[in-house]
Amino acid sequence: MTPKHALMPLLLLALVLSGCAAVGPDYQRPALELPAGQQVPRVDASWWQSFGDSQLNALIDEALRYNRDLQQTAARVDEAAAALGSARASQLPRVDAKLASTRTQSSEYSSASGALYSAHQAGLNASWELDLWGKLARQREAAAASLTASEYTLAAARLSLAAQVSNAYFQLLAFDAQLAAAQATLKGREDSFLLRQKRFNGGMTSELELKQAEAELASAQAAVPKLSQAVDKSEHALAVLLGRSPRALLQAPSRGKPLERLAEAPSVPGDLPSDLLLRRPDIAAAEQQLIAANARIGVARAAYFPSIGLSAGIGSESLKLAQLFSGPAQVWNFAGNLTAPIFNNGAIAADVSAANARQKQALAGYEKAVQAAFADTLDALTAVRSSRESELAQRKQLDAMREALRLARLRYDNGYSSYLEVLDAERSVFQLEQSLADARLARLQAAVSLYTALGGGWQPG
Repeated sequence: MTPKHALMPLLLLALVLSGCAAVGPDYQRPALELPAGQQVPRVDASWWQSFGDSQLNALIDEALRYNRDLQQTAARVDEAAAALGSARASQLPRVDAKLASTRTQSSEYSSASGALYSAHQAGLNASWELDLWGKLARQREAAAASLTASEYTLAAARLSLAAQVSNAYFQLLAFDAQLAAAQATLKGREDSFLLRQKRFNGGMTSELELKQAEAELASAQAAVPKLSQAVDKSEHALAVLLGRSPRALLQAPSRGKPLERLAEAPSVPGDLPSDLLLRRPDIAAAEQQLIAANARIGVARAAYFPSIGLSAGIGSESLKLAQLFSGPAQVWNFAGNLTAPIFNNGAIAADVSAANARQKQALAGYEKAVQAAFADTLDALTAVRSSRESELAQRKQLDAMREALRLARLRYDNGYSSYLEVLDAERSVFQLEQSLADARLARLQAAVSLYTALGGGWQPG
């Protein structure tokens, strides 16, 4: 029989078995009880540009290029792609080249009677595991789903990073605003203390008013370094998100517009979008992980069935190197082997049970991701509405208190009230300035939460 004829049974058997169905359950998306919603326009992929700050845009672009956590996640995508390539290769025949040369001294008591001889071999060996039960197909299915999951995870990481940079930048601007207000308050209280000191030296005011002014001055002096420290820490945290080197951490991130001049978040209907599951990459990643776990059940079940391996080789063999590639030196072989489990102490059953348990874990993870997505969206919609209302109320209160401070100073200067009224109004104005910065920050961060909850411009693959 020639090598060509020897390979024919292998090819015929492969054709016969190619139509065999893979063992294990085929994936079906779990049925979920979802609320009825309306179609909400998709968020732009570069949603952060809606805030109208070119510096924020530049910072997010920098983070998407250099952030170390994002680079790690991107490398995991490459790893998953390599794993899929390996799974694909396992379904195809393998061919190896062989070249060997040996020199042997036999025993004098052997049949060769102490002969010294050489042997030379050269050839090609092919091997193939027939995927009778779809084990290799299920492995490839699992690897493909894992790759897709890692790609969605990368998309989710990019979305999360953009949100983190936005929130960190807004926090920095809020501290800037609070620090500027504290410095302005400190300047005003320094002037007020000097005026009270002059009046006290001239006998025009009491020592009580002088000490009250001194105490308020010290309070303002204590607030400034605390806020300066908060600004520095925010700058460092933002620089880490940007992926800057330790040396570059010393360089403060640039600012764009002040907090109060950033654009409002666009209005969205106060209802859940009906296609939320198609928007969020974290949900898609969780589903792909479920698909992979489902496929691995089939891989585990396939171990119950026999496996068949085929191998073939062609080459030449000779005791003399000069005759190695001559016609008479040609050799070939064809072999088939079948292995079937008989008794394995329940190891296969345990592997199947473990695969089923991992599938249940992935199912619970998918359902939890869906629950979290809708909860995030509800929370974000509520936060956007409440933060706008809170900021509006804080702004009105601050405007009213500034007018009250002006009237208190006028009454004090004309002798109609004590200096305590002025001090109380000054304290209230300072506190409300700090609170208004926090309210503006909450409004902007609520907008970021809404953008991310709605999928942040991610488009399904």
